[in-house]
Amino acid sequence: MEQQPKQEISFRFPDGFWWGSATSATQIEGAANEGGKGPNIWDYWYEKEPNRFFNGVGPSVTSDFYHRYKEDIALMKEIGHNSFRFSISWSRLIPDGNGDVNEEAVRFYNNVINELLANDIEPFVNLFHFDMPLAMQQLGGWESRDVVDAYARYAKICFELFGDRVKKWFTHNEPIVPVEGGYLYDFHYPNVFDFQRAVQVAYHTIVAHAKAVQVFKQMNMKDGKIGIILNLTPSYPRSSHPADVKAAHIADLFFNRSFLDPAVKGEYPQDLVDLLREHGYLPVTEEGDKELIKENTVDILGINYYQPRRVKAKEHLPNPEAPFMPERFFDYYVMPGRKMNPYRGWEIYEKGIYDILMNVKENYGNIECFISENGMGVEGEERFRDENGMIHDDYRIEFIREHLKWVHKAIQEGANVKGYHLWTFMDNWSWTNAYKNRYGLVAVDLENNRKRTIKKSGYWFKKLAENNGF
Repeated sequence: MEQQPKQEISFRFPDGFWWGSATSATQIEGAANEGGKGPNIWDYWYEKEPNRFFNGVGPSVTSDFYHRYKEDIALMKEIGHNSFRFSISWSRLIPDGNGDVNEEAVRFYNNVINELLANDIEPFVNLFHFDMPLAMQQLGGWESRDVVDAYARYAKICFELFGDRVKKWFTHNEPIVPVEGGYLYDFHYPNVFDFQRAVQVAYHTIVAHAKAVQVFKQMNMKDGKIGIILNLTPSYPRSSHPADVKAAHIADLFFNRSFLDPAVKGEYPQDLVDLLREHGYLPVTEEGDKELIKENTVDILGINYYQPRRVKAKEHLPNPEAPFMPERFFDYYVMPGRKMNPYRGWEIYEKGIYDILMNVKENYGNIECFISENGMGVEGEERFRDENGMIHDDYRIEFIREHLKWVHKAIQEGANVKGYHLWTFMDNWSWTNAYKNRYGLVAVDLENNRKRTIKKSGYWFKKLAENNGF
């Protein structure tokens, strides 16, 4: 057999680097009305307003991981995964959010965890990914302290059931998103526009997070680590003019530091507290919260990065009658000549990932972290399919490679980065966008019994993981 030329590795990553992908329960499991699962807000909202979802596709079947997890985990193994982040569905495990545990769900998640381990893939488990149980939302969702306590109970049950095998735990994925989507910008249920309620939801989410961390630490989960997954979107000012710089600083406070500082440092940025106080929007707090947050910081930080945020000083005075919004303090800025992903409408700016990592290194104690999501959604990928059925997604390979160059540079400069997880393993259901944009290393053919096919990027990822670099 003729000898293959050995691949030259220009960018090598540290030994034991985590190569894998991330997903969430609602986006891949399907079986929304099976196995004893209770409804969550997505099941309910789809039932009420199916027209809000792309092509009317709801969360009931999605990619059917619930029935096909064995096949899918075998594919993960085949394309080089040594780790995989998924989420537990709170409403599958505890159908009403705060009552009896559903034994069928316990069996399902045990099977998934055991199957991953049998394939030498480490399970990273996230507890909450936008999927509030409907019964909990009816009590007020994150506006309610009762729901905060129910979440802490749910976390404890998960640690007890699965903590013997799962060593990487995360409390929330992108907790700013339900705040933005549900209480400010109308892209998640309950579709509220109310800054005061948004602030309360954000605050209670951090209290819930800290309570889960506290439970984890009290249970003395040996070799276990607990963290949070944050979408840290760097806020770049249009110019170095003080007004632009201030606008970017305020955007950063609202969208990044509102979760990053309390989760990692155990306290809120004073600038944010002062701003909310000045405008009369401080949250209602309870005695002991401050100490709870201070004492229960994370061991590890997951960082999701897709695009930068570019802002400038306001062009016009805000309408005093309009609802109070973060955009009262800044305008978005479209940078001339920016590189775009036209399908998602997102700027591609690879250096942003380096800027985040250096910020975490310099200002957050160089906490252990990893890239927990990064990826590219493209519409109509079928057009890149060859005669053998493989999708040639060279744009995705380029996207991953160019971001990894900057991750590598950050590591060279001392950032404590332990891994890279792509969003996502296989094409999945993306909330109201449903299957409009495809993100997977593996294609899912909705027309053909959800048949899985590895894309060109999947084979490239396998090489990347095998060589621990490229």
